[in-house]
Amino acid sequence: MDLERRTVLQAGGIIAVGGLVAACSSGSGDAAASSEAAASSAPAGSAPASAASGGASVAQVSDIPVGGGVILDDPAVVITQPAEGDVKAFTAICTHQGCLVSEVVDNEIVCPCHGSRFSALDGSVVTGPATAGLSAAVVAVEGGSVILT
Repeated sequence: MDLERRTVLQAGGIIAVGGLVAACSSGSGDAAASSEAAASSAPAGSAPASAASGGASVAQVSDIPVGGGVILDDPAVVITQPAEGDVKAFTAICTHQGCLVSEVVDNEIVCPCHGSRFSALDGSVVTGPATAGLSAAVVAVEGGSVILT
């Protein structure tokens, strides 16, 4: 039961960090509200056309290899580009035992601890021991920059 509690707490921490980033943005309340409405209507992990919420730029699309990805430590997020111009993001904490994933190879996100692999398209489990997929994070692409919203 401790293992599950730790995973839930880590995921909750990532969500809380995202909320703090949104709350501390310098944009007006109306812009943030309209951005949240747009994000909630878009599929999880999709890339809305603009980053009106004032989120942080975390990468350049040109730095994310097609079929690969980049892994951020703080916040713990993995950003993938499964196909040219298709940018996705997920929590970078493996759902098996809470390890930080290490790489993205051939559209699979790899955990170094026990070999779990997740889809770079939707975060689902490809190979265990993990049984739950990675949670999607919302990103936008604006002018070649990847914005974590």
